[in-house]
Amino acid sequence: MSSSSSTPIKPSLFQSIALGGASCVFTVNFTHPIELVKTRMQVSGNGLGHIVTSTFQKEGLAAFWKGIVWAWGREASYASIKLGAYAPVRDAMGAGAPDSPFYLKFAAGALTGGVGSVIGNPFDVMKTLAQANQGKAVGLSTLMGTMYAEQGLAGFYRGVGANIMRACVLNATKMGCYDIAKGHVADATGWTRKDPRTVFVSATMAGFFMTCTVSPFDRIRTALMNQPTNAKLYTGFLDCAAKTIAEGGVQSLWRGFIPIWARFAPTSTIQLLTIETLYEAGGFKTL
Repeated sequence: MSSSSSTPIKPSLFQSIALGGASCVFTVNFTHPIELVKTRMQVSGNGLGHIVTSTFQKEGLAAFWKGIVWAWGREASYASIKLGAYAPVRDAMGAGAPDSPFYLKFAAGALTGGVGSVIGNPFDVMKTLAQANQGKAVGLSTLMGTMYAEQGLAGFYRGVGANIMRACVLNATKMGCYDIAKGHVADATGWTRKDPRTVFVSATMAGFFMTCTVSPFDRIRTALMNQPTNAKLYTGFLDCAAKTIAEGGVQSLWRGFIPIWARFAPTSTIQLLTIETLYEAGGFKTL
């Protein structure tokens, strides 16, 4: 075999999106319970211990996976683009080298995150309503039918503005910090960029910074998406933010910080380890 044949190639945009979707759908099965607890904390204002205990006692263990079908749809649409499209878009912007300007890496992450959020918004809305529901689980057709009957197609895009802003900030922070951290970790430790240890440390660091920047957007997005299907409590992002701060203070924008970080850290780590493994298995150049 010639040396050229063993040289990793860059995956196409669609190949990368497919691999990104596979890694995200796989990951969400493990992190969905944390997302459910975070959502209920944001909606109710109750603490972590209360939410976990009451959910288990009143609804059983299976309740922690409420809305998982919508989460699969979200990961296969929004997350596949935000993660899978990052490398091709980054390279197209001329930011593929380890020493490329950080703002280009952040821009690539923001672009892919924003586009993905528009496509995945309906799944996000349905997932949020399913997770926040503390009663008997509502069937897929019933939930969709009620939303469409009361708000039409627009109901599936409630909170889309906040979702786009959240996705841009989240993915810019996640992929930008991860990409940059890999270089620093590799230089400091002597590990290669594709070493699982490098991926793990870099993804964990990215998860922390994601939580710091995304929490306010996540809080507002949850409030917008969790409005009753037959009522509109907020006129938009700014109105929701103002009412949230007036009710609970500025610090309430970071409500659920611990479960958000507890979700982001493992989510980022498993997603990035998985997609890096899939890239390598397919003979593609890793991130």
